Amino acid sequence: MPILPQQRDIFPANLLDREAVVMPGASRWVAFYTLARREKDLMRKLEALGVPFYAPLVRRRLRAAGGRTRSSQVPLFPGYVFSPVDDDQRRSALATNTVARWLAIPDERMLVDDLRSIKRLIDTDQPLTPEARLEPGQLVRVRSGALRGLEGTVVKRSGEQRLLVAVRFLNQGASIELEDVDLERL
Repeated sequence: MPILPQQRDIFPANLLDREAVVMPGASRWVAFYTLARREKDLMRKLEALGVPFYAPLVRRRLRAAGGRTRSSQVPLFPGYVFSPVDDDQRRSALATNTVARWLAIPDERMLVDDLRSIKRLIDTDQPLTPEARLEPGQLVRVRSGALRGLEGTVVKRSGEQRLLVAVRFLNQGASIELEDVDLERL
């Protein structure tokens, strides 16, 4: 099996940096739910079609036989690729034979804010823990450090305090260990 180059998880690179990410009328954010383990295939096809997308990828280290470690990129939210599309782009994505169904996003601004927070968390290059279910906790904002301005929920996992950043549309998120950060309650 050939080794493919590292997959881009966002196209174009400034997709979430734009001020007018939520544009009334033309494009609507949708979540494409892919066939099993076809997220990267869909991302490659969307990029070839020029359709913007974001599907957070995180690095996983796996221990192989003989003590070797392998590293691969896996989706943070398996099965989901987020994309601002018009009707023609949505039909093109559905024609790739990698999409099981698409889900309309009821609150696009909330989704984009959540995706920006997840991207900031991934960009810190600190180990992330995917969180399948969200639990109620204290809402906080980070006041100092590399994550300054990031909002999330403080949770306790295995005796350590972690900052949970959620994508509320999916009711999933990712958490990062809190070390020497100044937090304020919201």
